[in-house]
Amino acid sequence: MSEAASAGGLPARPGVRPGTATKYVFVDSPDLTAADLALRAYEIAPAAQIKETCFGLMINGLEADVERLVKALRALDPDRIFVKDRGFPPGDERRCRANLGGARPGFYGHENEMRLIRYISSGLRALRDPKKADLLRAKPKKHDEPLSPDRLRELIEES
Repeated sequence: MSEAASAGGLPARPGVRPGTATKYVFVDSPDLTAADLALRAYEIAPAAQIKETCFGLMINGLEADVERLVKALRALDPDRIFVKDRGFPPGDERRCRANLGGARPGFYGHENEMRLIRYISSGLRALRDPKKADLLRAKPKKHDEPLSPDRLRELIEES
């Protein structure tokens, strides 16, 4: 069986090897940066491929190494470090912005998620200690109220 075929007879995705995993690690912590996580990640799993990004890290390697690494990184700030799977390894031609010209498909989703995770973090902290629910206690600002259809029409006509 060629390397391009999987055990089920279907073609394997180029650049994705059986037994490997790629994960995103998002960080929104006042105490840790993506660079801090990257340094720690190299100490924990030197064989893993680690790419620092604007939102955290992209990690690729053997599944066991990636899982061990993610568990160790999340332990540093479990309420502010989030992990999700990625279907493509770093630099994959089908997803790399260097090959696509401009923002990578999915970047805008990450950007939106990064706006929301601080509220999730606050909720997680509130479960452990209600005094730490800083963002949940914040009063909504007037501009956070939803737009009425009439106001939306006015804005569209103005532009």
